[in-house]
Amino acid sequence: MNLFLVTENLLRKSSEHNDGMLSTLEELALHQRDIERIEWLDKWCRELKILDLTSNLIPKIENLSRLKKLEYLKLGLNNIEEVENLEGCESLKKLDLTVNFINKLTSIESLKNNNNLEELYLVGNPCTQFEHYRSYVIATLPQLAKLDGIEITKTERIIASQLYEEAKGEIINQQKRNLLARVTFNNFSVIYIYFFDINFYRKSKNWKKHASNDAPNDASPKDAPNDDVNDDSFWSKPSEYTPESRILIYEHKQKMSQTDQRRNEETKKVRKLVAEDGRRLNINEPKLKFTLTEDVEKNNLVLDIALFRFLDSKLCEVDVQPTYVQVIVNTKIFQLSLPDDVVAEKSKAERSLVTGHLVITMPRV
Repeated sequence: MNLFLVTENLLRKSSEHNDGMLSTLEELALHQRDIERIEWLDKWCRELKILDLTSNLIPKIENLSRLKKLEYLKLGLNNIEEVENLEGCESLKKLDLTVNFINKLTSIESLKNNNNLEELYLVGNPCTQFEHYRSYVIATLPQLAKLDGIEITKTERIIASQLYEEAKGEIINQQKRNLLARVTFNNFSVIYIYFFDINFYRKSKNWKKHASNDAPNDASPKDAPNDDVNDDSFWSKPSEYTPESRILIYEHKQKMSQTDQRRNEETKKVRKLVAEDGRRLNINEPKLKFTLTEDVEKNNLVLDIALFRFLDSKLCEVDVQPTYVQVIVNTKIFQLSLPDDVVAEKSKAERSLVTGHLVITMPRV
């Protein structure tokens, strides 16, 4: 699997709004970069206030503890399973962990000393299905003003404080019930299967499938990902929503993209512009409508090509030769063999401001 690393070059390209300067960078967006690990940011970008790492493949929060000025951290849509290593981010006000795989809810206790933390988002994580989830978080992190975008009321705080010990016990038991079992397919594909309580299972589309299995060990090799399976069968196959399944999806999409690219390269035709006898062939790759007429009075050939009205003229290249004319429209070739020889150097091309048509006037020899 080809994953992108956090490199100095990547950071400088992502900080062009700050003239590529990392030492004074305050805002950085690295979303959808297929990043697998957080690194270097706490060494090269110490002034960061906003950091967006949304939609990557990050499994662990790490190497951020030196970002003392960080106020907003976005880590939604990653593979994170635990809240950790943010104690040093003393200015942190908003933490977004939406749609990850956090099952260990008690790991939020690591945020107790982040006194400036006002907003926490855990929507879409397994832990939000726990009974007493909201009460436990509110009681554990009294500095919060909002949880999952909903303001915390005084009444909620009082009730959460009263239920804290009971809620914590229940949370720990539910974490234990969400045992993780690994199933290995073909010695390389590993999938996590979360065994939630039956009430949560019934909310899943695939709960009947799991209820019918005595144990995950019943999985057969035929259930393993197959390199020869086509795209439709991959997406139609039921799967668990887990860190490993997300990586498998990424690998499949990457593989299909590479396959498509290879097929395109294999099937790409070599452009043949000249016939064996030396004649220029008539080609119309952009499939444009055109007319070739004679201006008898002025002894000209006039080629009118119906270009798209709003097509930028910079995307067109015109080349008039004595026996043919060639127009390249956004990499696609239009070529026409002329019935008579023309004076190429006296030819002219004009674009209509009204219709967008390209009119090429070519004096005959």
